[in-house]
Amino acid sequence: MTPDQYCQDKAARSGSSFYYAFLFLPPPRRRAITAMYAFCREVDDIVDDCVDVSIARTKLAWWHNEVQQLFAGTPNHPVTKALLPCLSDCKIEAARLHAVIEGMEMDLDQTRYLDWPGLEKYCWHAAGVVGELSAGIFGYQDPNTLAYATKLGLAFQMTNIIRDVGEDARRGRIYLPVSDLQKFNVKAADILSRTYTPEFAQLMAYQAQRARALYRQAADHLPETDRRSQRPGLMMAAIYATLLTEIEAEQWKVLDQRISLTPVRKLWLAWRNWVGGAKPVLSQLKRFESDY
Repeated sequence: MTPDQYCQDKAARSGSSFYYAFLFLPPPRRRAITAMYAFCREVDDIVDDCVDVSIARTKLAWWHNEVQQLFAGTPNHPVTKALLPCLSDCKIEAARLHAVIEGMEMDLDQTRYLDWPGLEKYCWHAAGVVGELSAGIFGYQDPNTLAYATKLGLAFQMTNIIRDVGEDARRGRIYLPVSDLQKFNVKAADILSRTYTPEFAQLMAYQAQRARALYRQAADHLPETDRRSQRPGLMMAAIYATLLTEIEAEQWKVLDQRISLTPVRKLWLAWRNWVGGAKPVLSQLKRFESDY
């Protein structure tokens, strides 16, 4: 199996919304973003499958070293071998790859966040920096596009957090800020015991407002000159924003189930926003209420 085939298999098996946006890219950029996604999956799986924290730390330390090997031109892993030809053309920087790994290390150190600034920092490591890396792979001319990519990554991560509240709680993690739980009088014990209350619904609606504000800010930051090249990110935005709307329609029933879109629906949303260009999804994101 070649490095590219390894990464392709990793991406396809994940079933992620990102995979559907990759399908519409030209081959060189599709290979690069698939390798980047496989890198993120490799380090994320270490934490998700963690039984012994010390072993997980050792594995993440290995990946820090592997990033150094990658930029020295001597990678060992199939994922980093696939990334090697893409470094300069796709503006991939070592500091950003290290930042992704540091986000996984935060999951080993912390299961709660006091307030939004603390959670925002985590979200940047988990997804904001991935947005920046992706923007480089898709290609951009205006540096302001990085601000768009960061905000979009934060919006994606907040959507994931909203979707996965119950699943994360079963792993002993509650990402929703403690200050927000207190504001809406929601107890951590209620989340851990999968107890739905009117206050929980209010809390989740507030988190959705935060996510939608980030989607809107991302749309506002995208320069017109880079709209065409950044269409894959906008395709993912259409999928994630639709998922957020679906979760709301299900009345935030995320404690005992994982709400998701079907693969066919994801593919249809990706295709529609590929042929329709950037304007429809940007209009969708900018229509989000500005009451957060």
